[in-house]
Amino acid sequence: MAKCDICERGIHFGHAVSHSNIKTNKQWKTNVKSVKVLVNGTTQKANICTSCLRSGYVERA
Repeated sequence: MAKCDICERGIHFGHAVSHSNIKTNKQWKTNVKSVKVLVNGTTQKANICTSCLRSGYVERA
């Protein structure tokens, strides 16, 4: 499952509502990228969402 290693943000569930007010199940997936990050001076691959990347919570290697 696509989940951010920093903020633990994952899939959100809800309803897609049509023009005739028919509700069907819908899921919104987070924009998670597999990037190389610096952790204690070493490089590791981690799944990070793009909002954490933009905010500067991690340093890319």
